Amino acid sequence: MKCINTQNNIMKLKITILALMLTAGTSLWAAGAYTIYPTPHRQIEQAGTVTLGGTVNVVCGKAIDQATRQRAEQVLREHGLRCKFTTSPAKGAANLLLGVNGDKGAADKAATSLRLSRAVFGTQKYDKHLVAVAGKGKAATIVILGENTDATFCGLASLEQMLDEQPGRLSCVTIYDYADVKNRGVIEGYYGVPYSEDVTEDLFRFMARYKMNSYMYGAKSDLYHSQLWEKPYPLTITPEQKKIGMMTQDMMRNMAKVATANKVNFIWAIHPGTAFFDTKSDDVLDKIMEKYESMYKLGMRQFGVFVDDCGVPDDSASLNIGARRLTTLQQLVDKRWNRKGAAPADTVKPLNYVPQLYAYSWVSKEKGERFFNSLSATPKKTVIYITGKNIWSVPNNEDPALVSKWLGREVGWWWNYPCNDNDMDKLFVSDMYANFHDERHIDNDARVTDSLAVKTLISNPMQQGAASKIALFSIGDYAWNNAAFDVHKSFDAAVPAVVGKEYAEAYLTVCPYLRHYDYDSPWPTLEQMRKLAAACEKLGELAKSDNEGARLFYDDIEPWLTKVNDMAHCAIVLLTKDSQTKEAVDQAIETVGKMDTDKKYDVEILNGMGKDIKIGSTQAKP
Repeated sequence: MKCINTQNNIMKLKITILALMLTAGTSLWAAGAYTIYPTPHRQIEQAGTVTLGGTVNVVCGKAIDQATRQRAEQVLREHGLRCKFTTSPAKGAANLLLGVNGDKGAADKAATSLRLSRAVFGTQKYDKHLVAVAGKGKAATIVILGENTDATFCGLASLEQMLDEQPGRLSCVTIYDYADVKNRGVIEGYYGVPYSEDVTEDLFRFMARYKMNSYMYGAKSDLYHSQLWEKPYPLTITPEQKKIGMMTQDMMRNMAKVATANKVNFIWAIHPGTAFFDTKSDDVLDKIMEKYESMYKLGMRQFGVFVDDCGVPDDSASLNIGARRLTTLQQLVDKRWNRKGAAPADTVKPLNYVPQLYAYSWVSKEKGERFFNSLSATPKKTVIYITGKNIWSVPNNEDPALVSKWLGREVGWWWNYPCNDNDMDKLFVSDMYANFHDERHIDNDARVTDSLAVKTLISNPMQQGAASKIALFSIGDYAWNNAAFDVHKSFDAAVPAVVGKEYAEAYLTVCPYLRHYDYDSPWPTLEQMRKLAAACEKLGELAKSDNEGARLFYDDIEPWLTKVNDMAHCAIVLLTKDSQTKEAVDQAIETVGKMDTDKKYDVEILNGMGKDIKIGSTQAKP
């Protein structure tokens, strides 16, 4: 009887599935027609494929801006396709239609004719868009429709990865997507050598590919951010100054251009220190506005104010003057650049503010409440940041909920991860939770929530900007789709995304040894050492890669990689004495003896602060 009931239940299940497929037309839920990161919220596989080759006609709605048009051209060109901008779709050919929901352009009309749902645009989320591939053979229709041109730009990142996965021939699909977190990206706020222009621009391109949109520049060792905050950036610098991270006006201008092209909000922040609260500094806001004006001319369209690490005030006078000046500064910015009728490209977005009390556990709850209450009357659009209860807290909902209650509005999260400014001899280049384990300041048992209630999440990375992309990939993945985040799948996808598919296996072999040594690990075998040495040699090829990002990545990990490689070769020699010469054994013993002092394992760091900064070094400790 049980067997008969089971068979009946199976038959009912089959009928139900068939009915669902029929009512859905030719579409069905797919585990994923494409592997796209950040993970899309909804991806529906459709029947059929289309062929792309030669020329693709690109039709843009009126609201699609130049950066989005250029990004479309780039995506097609890098996949061997010619881009032809036209005013209407071509029959029987490949068409890429870009538009904004409701603009009545070609993309909007195609979405209607394809009976695509518009429900995604009604969600209380960010960068909402849809991507649809439809048609048959060479008659391909690719629709990307966003809530605005920035959202359409995000859709192009999905198309880019789809073309990577299925070059020349795309499976039909419909994707409905959005971000859980509005502002996603990076805060260059660590203590150490600031990123070079090349590293920063490489990060901007990486962020565009993986849908991150915010980069706040607050390099602690940049004199013109802090000690010389009121002075303009120099026109020229010496090689020595460049080595310690100094920037010229042209370098800043170039970075702003690349940020704009990749739709990254490049937020230049100023750190006036205690002058911001000094009652004797009546002209401090005028000086800040003068500096903002100089940065505006270099292409910046968003600004920040840092007053972190200046001591936490407790008296009413200091609290009030800080709030009053922040309010006035936002008003000055709006009056200068956000006048009625100003072109969108000429306006300036809201200020970002990092207060003295950014880790609220430093003071009692009563003092914390008083501090943030004092800022409650500042403009609501001004973003105020915390790092959570502690400096190294992992994003959660409890900390911002408490501070938001005191402040009267939401706060942004400055996430000190994968920051290594307290551990300059370490790299955090594994998966997120392994990195938590290796970073002694982070709660080893911490886990990210599957529903983060903040609008802004920016990561303070390592001094090694290119190597930080491993962690940033997963941060972007998490910020886009909290619930779908899988730490291991995200890491597995990050590796080829950063080092390339050819080098992914070698990196995964070396990665456990780049981490700070775990004394509880089992002793490696001779075979493992041979495999490790071969993997190190393979990664060494990145030094001469045609890909700039790969070369920058190698530069970042070189001291650690060199040390691991030497360790592996020494182990091989010392464990196979019978097949090695005395000279080889002696050389291995000598190498082991210098393992903690050899200059080739040195990592450059900055010593001193302000005008007394000098390049120093520490030993890499894999």
